Amino acid sequence: MFAYIARQPIVDTQKQLYAYELLFRDGEQNCFPNISPDEATSRILTESHLNVGIDAVTGGATAFINFHTDTLLHRFPTSLTPADVVIEITETVTVTDELIATCKQFSEQGYALALDDYDLDEKWQQLIPFITIVKFDVTTVTDDQIRTTVPILKEKGIKLVAERIETAQQFEYYLGLGFDYFQGYFFSKPQILKHRKIGSNELSMLELLKESTKPELDIEVINQILERDVSLSYLLLRFINNPTVNKRNEITSLKHAMTFMGQEEVRKFIALLTLANLSGDSPRELLTMSLVRAKFCESILIALKQQDDRNAGFLTGLLSLIDTLMQQEMRALVEKLPLPTEAKAALCGTSNTLKDCLYLVKAFEQGQWSAVKTLGTRLKLKQVDLHRFYNDALQWASNMCKGTINP
Repeated sequence: MFAYIARQPIVDTQKQLYAYELLFRDGEQNCFPNISPDEATSRILTESHLNVGIDAVTGGATAFINFHTDTLLHRFPTSLTPADVVIEITETVTVTDELIATCKQFSEQGYALALDDYDLDEKWQQLIPFITIVKFDVTTVTDDQIRTTVPILKEKGIKLVAERIETAQQFEYYLGLGFDYFQGYFFSKPQILKHRKIGSNELSMLELLKESTKPELDIEVINQILERDVSLSYLLLRFINNPTVNKRNEITSLKHAMTFMGQEEVRKFIALLTLANLSGDSPRELLTMSLVRAKFCESILIALKQQDDRNAGFLTGLLSLIDTLMQQEMRALVEKLPLPTEAKAALCGTSNTLKDCLYLVKAFEQGQWSAVKTLGTRLKLKQVDLHRFYNDALQWASNMCKGTINP
């Protein structure tokens, strides 16, 4: 059986990753609504925990998983380690004495419990003593209700998650109201600062990125850029010696890397190094998303038997959030880089195969399964392969972050 799972990030007040909510899809045939909620949770536990591994999907971050009445009463969450998971109690559960006793037991066993899509209904008051997190869908609860309820919950020590946060303005607003965590893709959208000056380090990074995207790598020029900052050479060698991709031979120089790994692989690592440095104080999840997109787009191009374009796919995915990272217009940034024509076009919004790859990976990020199916059909790729590519990309990105980007 194959795990049809995606994830959505939940970030903290500093826009850094706190957890992922796992999203489930019902196999190749259709989407979540066609099976019962309890069966969905059962499958997500079985497939994620037993076949893929929660850690492989979340990269070690906490996993929020929806649980419905039967799966709670049958104590499905106990198959997971309390430190790894937050039990999300959905708004559709029926609150009974048995359910209250079950939640009390989960709490005593060390599990964190969250109320999903909290609607202020009186029935939830019986569960509040065992709840550590409450999630508000800000599109379904009024501002007055939120302002009235937040202080009451905060006084009880309950952490608050604002869901469906799609703009920086919304983030700032709900941050001001006292929310602790935020779910939505507001942090991946560029906030263009037209008069922002690019710093000297960023200029060096763009220069390095420019060299890495040329048809032929000029080792001498790249070495000159790296020599300006000894730490860059060190970081590049850390990237290249990551055991995920290089388990046997220690690489000691860029020239050695070119000989051992070949131009295309070295090109990737230079681009990765550049992006990691450009990310600066940006949410770390942006870098993770960029890595996932890079590997996914590369895998799609390989599956389409467009081997010559695989590097263009990798770069397209990798640079798809550079406008957000640098707070600059995408078109202005792309014009400074000698990217393949198709990659430039896709990054600037023109429809082509690479743009379809970006649409596809974004559909995965947001759990838009109907779009995944439509785009997969357009590209003549099997659904099971698409999900495998995405899961592989998640694991690859996680390994890269653990092995090279993190201190």
